[in-house]
Amino acid sequence: MTERIDCRLAAVNLHPIKSCAAVPVDEALLIETGLQLDRAWMVVDAKGVMLTQRALPRMALVQMRLREDDMVLRAPGMLALHVSLDAVEAPAQVRVWRDEVKAYDMGALAAQWFSDFLGTPARLVRFDPEEKRLADRAWTGDVEAEVAFVDGFPLLVASTASLAELNRRLVEGGNAAVGAERFRANLWLEGLQAHDEDRIDEITIDAEGGPVRIRLVKPCVRCVIPNVDPGNAEVGREPWQTLSTYRADARVQGGISFAMNGVILEGIDRVLRPGQQASAARVA
Repeated sequence: MTERIDCRLAAVNLHPIKSCAAVPVDEALLIETGLQLDRAWMVVDAKGVMLTQRALPRMALVQMRLREDDMVLRAPGMLALHVSLDAVEAPAQVRVWRDEVKAYDMGALAAQWFSDFLGTPARLVRFDPEEKRLADRAWTGDVEAEVAFVDGFPLLVASTASLAELNRRLVEGGNAAVGAERFRANLWLEGLQAHDEDRIDEITIDAEGGPVRIRLVKPCVRCVIPNVDPGNAEVGREPWQTLSTYRADARVQGGISFAMNGVILEGIDRVLRPGQQASAARVA
């Protein structure tokens, strides 16, 4: 039995550089790989292998502001770095998880900036739009879902009620509440019950020009990144410890999950904005 639930798009977030700070936006264009500019850039080591907050929590402190032609990066103790949205430098081959993909290096200045701030040799690269990296077909089924530098799927969807329930448990246990930015979701929905997204098959968002349809395909298994305080990059034990008391998910071999990975069924080249109405198909 399927139940329709009315809900609303509460927030839209981009993460232009993988594992750096989130950028809340008033609108975002949906493209084949997810939201335009989301995880379009990545920081890599001297061998071209991805760097993330898992090993370098200071990456959480890299803030950015998107402008018409460039992206302005700021971090504690660093001068601002301007990164062009339209220009790249030399072709590169990089690795994101097990995937070897084509990319473009963003040049010596960006490399020096990240190397200085992170205290290790690093370079900034941009995903090659001609590259075709696909999400795991074991979860996407008949949908061929393209991705850029995300961990695995085009979109990550969470509900505000799920965050509220986690924060209720955190505070009840004597811990501080946490913000949404720790969970790195692209789309936040309000109007659902806590963790309703676990049981939702498809979300339809009323975008201008037609619907955006998203199928939720896999629980997002959580690593240590939500434990990184985005304000100071300190790594604690929460919220993962509290999540582990009630969020073990049999669908992912008992992994601790929060939010759902989604693939796009319809709506490429449509714009998503906070406040848009949506409906969710919940499987009873």
